[in-house]
Amino acid sequence: MEENYEGEELDNIVILNDENGNEVKFEFLDLVELEDEEYVVLLPVTDEGEEDEGEVVILKVEDNDDEESEEESYVSVEDEDTLNKVFEIFKEKFKDDFDFVD
Repeated sequence: MEENYEGEELDNIVILNDENGNEVKFEFLDLVELEDEEYVVLLPVTDEGEEDEGEVVILKVEDNDDEESEEESYVSVEDEDTLNKVFEIFKEKFKDDFDFVD
């Protein structure tokens, strides 16, 4: 079954604010669990709605301590080993869907 995406109808788009407060759109690709932590794999999307052919972004999911807030926060991962492990899991899961370039 083929799915057609048009314009802003992508329901897997995540909008995050960068360190300068600018909105950045990402396509949500996957949620990877590693050592009791969850990581999201995101692909930057340009303003034209085109997928950026660049690198994916891997962020750690952190639940807010605020009991009333359902929102999760995403924090950057500084540890290269962790990033590589998460990316390897992601690549293995999607090896038939994407062409990975090292």
